[in-house]
Amino acid sequence: MANITGITRGGVVWEPAFIVGLNQATCIGCGRCYKVCPRKVFELVERSDVLEDEDMDEDDDNMMVMAIVDEMDCIGCQSCAKVCPKNCHTHAPQGVAA
Repeated sequence: MANITGITRGGVVWEPAFIVGLNQATCIGCGRCYKVCPRKVFELVERSDVLEDEDMDEDDDNMMVMAIVDEMDCIGCQSCAKVCPKNCHTHAPQGVAA
């Protein structure tokens, strides 16, 4: 199956890679991906809602991490991965629908 491709203004073929995962265990909740995303694919959620870890300190209860809320709205620009200091994002090309 062929993947979705595009062409840049300069005529170069480009294959977008769309968000398929976000590692919340390594996310530090900096919000860079949220700020750079043009489609509002992410939102901040409390870490306690995401990770049920018995070793968490009570001080960490308000720590925020990113979550994918609308992966189908991703345009495949990968800007989120480019700004993430912890490499939390996973992307993959998408096949062309038949």
